[in-house]
Amino acid sequence: EVRLVESGGGSVQAGGSLRLSCTVSGFTFVEFNMRWYRQDPGNECELVSGMGTLGAAYYADFVKGRFTISQDNAKNTMYLEMTALKPEDTAMYYCAANGGPLGGRCPGLSGYWGHGTQVTVSS
Repeated sequence: EVRLVESGGGSVQAGGSLRLSCTVSGFTFVEFNMRWYRQDPGNECELVSGMGTLGAAYYADFVKGRFTISQDNAKNTMYLEMTALKPEDTAMYYCAANGGPLGGRCPGLSGYWGHGTQVTVSS
């Protein structure tokens, strides 16, 4: 059974840092493209960062230089290291395997998704 579980969210002040984790089971990272998405109420689901099956990482422009994606194959865990956090980073963060949003909302119906972890950044 494929399963994704996010953790590491919380409340921080602007300028702070958090590390999100996505622990997976039922597959390995070489099988799926992995992504982090986020959605704040009233806004569309947006892609934050992703890593392909060969390990190539990519980032949305609004997080470049601040967020870092990584994977630990031995722990079956993907991470999103977030630094210099801004209030506009406040959202529910989801990890997904081969998944994409549906109608601007996440989680979508394609691929596999976790239940999300909330990040709140105060000014």
